[in-house]
Amino acid sequence: MSNIVAIVGRPNVGKSTLFNRLVGERKAIMDDQSGVTRDRHYGRAEWIGKYFTVIDTGGYVSGSEDVFEEAIREQVQLAMEEANVILFMVDVTEGIHPLDEEFARVVRKSKKPVYVIANKADTSERVHWAGSFYALGIGDSEIFPVSSQSGAGTGELLDAVVSHFEEEGEEFPDQGVPRIAIVGRPNVGKSSLVNVLLGTDRNIVTDVAGTTRDSIDTRYKAFGKEFILTDTAGLRRKAKVREDNIEFYSTLRTIKAIEDADVCIIMLDATRGIEAQDASIIGLAERNRKGMVILVNKWDLIENKETNTARDFERAIRERIAPIDYTPIIFISAHTKQRVFQAVEMAIQVYNNRSHKIPTSQVNDKLLPEIDKFQPPAKKGRYIKIKYAMQLPTHTPSFAFFCNLPQYLDKSYERFLENQIRKHFGFEGVPINVFFRKK
Repeated sequence: MSNIVAIVGRPNVGKSTLFNRLVGERKAIMDDQSGVTRDRHYGRAEWIGKYFTVIDTGGYVSGSEDVFEEAIREQVQLAMEEANVILFMVDVTEGIHPLDEEFARVVRKSKKPVYVIANKADTSERVHWAGSFYALGIGDSEIFPVSSQSGAGTGELLDAVVSHFEEEGEEFPDQGVPRIAIVGRPNVGKSSLVNVLLGTDRNIVTDVAGTTRDSIDTRYKAFGKEFILTDTAGLRRKAKVREDNIEFYSTLRTIKAIEDADVCIIMLDATRGIEAQDASIIGLAERNRKGMVILVNKWDLIENKETNTARDFERAIRERIAPIDYTPIIFISAHTKQRVFQAVEMAIQVYNNRSHKIPTSQVNDKLLPEIDKFQPPAKKGRYIKIKYAMQLPTHTPSFAFFCNLPQYLDKSYERFLENQIRKHFGFEGVPINVFFRKK
């Protein structure tokens, strides 16, 4: 990526608020509680015809042994290395904080252009306070007093930022790129899977459930295909999520990630088996008509495996999620990397299945003989005759069957036709819509 801006600073100075203002939407979760942002969060912004990527980061705390704060420091360092311009944010209402001084030592080592952003400068008096931050000694940079909340001062800041960009950038670099969302309950290994695939610690991983809070997008290329991987927060049962806490907004971001995805990789924990919440997540993806791959993670932790262990486990899953029987199930270990790339290859195949188009002549050649063998049952003394079929030009594979009495065809025959479509044309991992039309 080119034209990249990283927003960095200590906790709770307003980095996510500025990020949301620059990208023009509430992509990052905001809260008065410090430490809400943990992973690097990317968004697209534009100023005077130049397009660029903005990175939101967690609050940098030097010397802390807290597992999250240590991981956040690594994420901030990676963001600064990746960026073309660094925005070092401070809080004008608190003046120079000891954590600002400690982090300034880190920022001064960077060879990138750095601007100090004195946030919360909502009044003319506070604007004058911004001058005190020259004492941080961040090069010869001008101090920019801004209000992330109202947007005051951001125009002058962006004028300075985009002056460093030689390229205009792309407006919609992700348009048309397949999206694969990795979803599941908390602590099933979603972030671990992403890190294994990328070969780097893109997302923070701990044993603490709920480590990931935002939905994190990453571009990835494998098997000759480029796509976007979305790591999501774990989905808990609705009764356990309060509307006034951070997890509520994490849940909303995850549901939106499912709605935006082309394929959902749904991860289960092999040590716990399939639970009610797993089935609920699978049902959510199915109702949104998404391609699906089920991954049973932590398979390396299952002891005393026998020849039929995986088969029995798979049977239990399929019984729990019936009548959804078209989803591939793969047993993996993100820890040992067992079959993780096979899982991605399957997700790409499911994406291809979702966009597969069958010529109308081929649909009729294969399906009409099957219909002649097993015709719809008569209703009210009248015989139903299906005359021809075709695939519709929709995102989800959809087939229309034209007949004389469509109102008399029931769910059982619809199921029969779906099974025949899968028998002849595949569509593994993809929901199929069947419609009956009057002819």
